Amino acid sequence: MASRYDCTDPDGLLTGMRLARAALGRGELVVVPTDTVYGLAADAFSQAAVQRLLDAKGRTRQSPPPVLIPGPATLDALASEVPQQVRDLVDEFWPGGLTVILRAQPSLDWDLGETRGTVALRMPDSRIALELLQEVGPLAVSSANSTGDPAAMDVDAAERMLGDSVSVYLDGGVVTAHEGFAASTGSTIVDATGLSTGGGLTIVRHGVIPDDEIARVVGADLVA
Repeated sequence: MASRYDCTDPDGLLTGMRLARAALGRGELVVVPTDTVYGLAADAFSQAAVQRLLDAKGRTRQSPPPVLIPGPATLDALASEVPQQVRDLVDEFWPGGLTVILRAQPSLDWDLGETRGTVALRMPDSRIALELLQEVGPLAVSSANSTGDPAAMDVDAAERMLGDSVSVYLDGGVVTAHEGFAASTGSTIVDATGLSTGGGLTIVRHGVIPDDEIARVVGADLVA
């Protein structure tokens, strides 16, 4: 049976984080608040755990989850190349609602699904999520909802959709919708893989960081 912990209470946070770390170490799933929506998290380096995440959401391997990381330094460990335009975006928008698709390090011992050699990376602007990432390392994280349903903005909605497929629910309160965006709007996703071959950067999902803000940073390198 799933356990739920009120992370707005110091004792609940301490206990919840300890049990979340343990659950992730066993290859189980944890729900954690981020700055955009609640996320369903699994150990990125456990193929069984990632498959468990996909199964819980009702997704196939053709929809690999992004990976949340604790800071920009992890970019170089997970990506084979980080163009200067990406570093500029990260300096501007991390921690925050920007996910960047890059070529993955070929030596990485993981299986996120049919990634075609890429990885989608983000550093969330969430104290709870960042604390967990700093303690356990990169996590495969997708929105905490069943496929086709709106992403959960509070732990009640996540629990209704995911139930006992999750071992630990970390309750950080309601995630506030970003100004100008509807609730359950996720991060802005940009594909930077074309930059290394002389192409541009493309926005593949419009999210909480407006397109014109991306354009302001990368200028002519943004492909419409």
